[in-house]
Amino acid sequence: MLKIEGEWLRYDMNWLENLGAFGRDPKSKISDLKSVARYKNPWTTEVLRGIRAPGTGFPFLIMLGTMWHRRGRDFCVVYKRKPVLILEFNGAGFKRWVIPDTKENLAVLKSAKPQVSLPEWEQ
Repeated sequence: MLKIEGEWLRYDMNWLENLGAFGRDPKSKISDLKSVARYKNPWTTEVLRGIRAPGTGFPFLIMLGTMWHRRGRDFCVVYKRKPVLILEFNGAGFKRWVIPDTKENLAVLKSAKPQVSLPEWEQ
């Protein structure tokens, strides 16, 4: 779940997600948030780019962790065929976060950076 900590945006994973992702909760400055997109089907090459390392992945079931690709790396939390949000960032760290599209995450995004528009579904 997304959380705001001062000028930082953080995705707070539970202990089991941290174990599966082989990592810690990612965080980035709110000012670095460039865009937000919504996808109904997360299991496409447009959403999940590159190779997973480190993390846990079973196609069409779960994807937790880091995806490495030519343009950088993405942080992913994808469950089954549930819709996702893609948060794109400027700067260092993860280029994108692919996280569950929930009411709670949308509410945090709207309060964190109201000028970023939340588009309708991409797919």
